[in-house]
Amino acid sequence: MAKYKNLIVWQKANELALKMYKLTEDFPKKETFGITSQLRRAALSVPTNIVEGYGRRSKTELSRFIDMARGSLAETEYLLEFSQSLGYIKSDISELQTLIEEVSKLLWNFQKGL
Repeated sequence: MAKYKNLIVWQKANELALKMYKLTEDFPKKETFGITSQLRRAALSVPTNIVEGYGRRSKTELSRFIDMARGSLAETEYLLEFSQSLGYIKSDISELQTLIEEVSKLLWNFQKGL
């Protein structure tokens, strides 16, 4: 098993990406190449940037990729709220917003500890 899988920050980011993929399954078909794709790519970019940075074996590189993960997380948060404003999400998103906040704190603390 890759060692990045032991990182709580990666585990939570991966959970978020999975939840975003499942959430967007019910988005309108007309959005397949629009907001559905954008939200999925942003959410998936968070754990993949952690993995890529971790694979570089350099604290400087890892920190750079954590910065990118933080940017992707902010994009995910915005797109989630935007999707709700469009009426694409009918359910309560507070659990997802809490998870986003948790991942944000974990990324920040992980980066500070490098």
